[in-house]
Amino acid sequence: MPIIPDEKDWTWVMTRPCPECGFDPAGVTPSTVAGTVTALLPRWRAVLRRPAVGTRPNDHTWSPLEYACHVRDVFDLFDRRLNLMLSDDAAKFDNWDQDQAALDGDYEHADAEEVALQLTAAGEEIAASFASVTEDQWDRTGLRSNGSEFTVLSFSRYFLHDVVHHLHDVDG
Repeated sequence: MPIIPDEKDWTWVMTRPCPECGFDPAGVTPSTVAGTVTALLPRWRAVLRRPAVGTRPNDHTWSPLEYACHVRDVFDLFDRRLNLMLSDDAAKFDNWDQDQAALDGDYEHADAEEVALQLTAAGEEIAASFASVTEDQWDRTGLRSNGSEFTVLSFSRYFLHDVVHHLHDVDG
């Protein structure tokens, strides 16, 4: 079943609460990012232990397994982007087509136990990367391919929303 691509610009979640999942970016501070990521990992592992983890709820929605694969890849992608922001002045991010990544990564047929291990490792890695950001680095910038500019702090809010929102998607 093909999934209809999400073409929305979600950058507004950096400045106001999400009415769908309840994520509030005001609660994200430099001291909370790493701990939030690690606190969400057990919830994702629990999702991956569900009996029907690979079953799509309808023709236009990913299964919990596919969402978990996406979050695993978000952890990896955002870790690379974070480190780029920390090392390069005015870092530029290549476009990432999440729908193509799902096809290329065959999310639909992934092994849930393997994804749980990979998601945990990638989550711990990005949590460590955020934990290592120094006070003077939170204002460093990065530019997405569509022109959206991030600071490390606004980037962390955008990133955390994605992880929280997809938990809402699989729990809804």
